[in-house]
Amino acid sequence: MTAENLRVLENVEVQMTVEVGNTEIKIRDLLRLNEGAVIELDRLAGDPLDILVNGTMIAKGEIVMVGERFGVRFTEIVDPEKRVENL
Repeated sequence: MTAENLRVLENVEVQMTVEVGNTEIKIRDLLRLNEGAVIELDRLAGDPLDILVNGTMIAKGEIVMVGERFGVRFTEIVDPEKRVENL
């Protein structure tokens, strides 16, 4: 991708997601969930989180507090060329 092509894309908005973990459950178990229910995820506490842009992983990170809100600190970034190719 040329620098000119990249400049055209710089102002395009994308969806960034931080994935804490995932699991699979049966629909019957999903329907039985109520307030206070806890579901175990596939990650250990302290494991790095996946940071995705439009569903493509671009980095790993950790949760931080930014004032009263959650934030994410990038700890490992996917190679920039691979990030652009996957977007």
